[in-house]
Amino acid sequence: MSDVIQPAGLAKELGKGLKPEIACVGFDVLYRTAHISGAVYHGPASTPEGLEDLKKWARAVPRGQRIVLYCGCCPMDRCPNIRPAFEALKQMGFTRLQILSIPQDFERDWVDKGFPVEKAR
Repeated sequence: MSDVIQPAGLAKELGKGLKPEIACVGFDVLYRTAHISGAVYHGPASTPEGLEDLKKWARAVPRGQRIVLYCGCCPMDRCPNIRPAFEALKQMGFTRLQILSIPQDFERDWVDKGFPVEKAR
């Protein structure tokens, strides 16, 4: 399994009813506007509070569970949140971690393509 999954691949899996754990590690305003259906929010992993919230949630998740992380605030190669989240979960012993490839931003790479979204309540 690759460390990176493409948006179309994840959307196809979700359409087939496959349900990896999906964690948004970006900014609150982005999550509230639109997020991947079924994603849980933990705050920006670039902050101590966001990273701690992610780790607290992860303590109850089996280490073999597949987890897909995403942010979407900016191009993935400049994202301040993905790397800290990935490294923290890797250090906790998770073996099936993936990062959603977002070359531009969440709106263009997920929402505009018609992939499944929800809005925060």
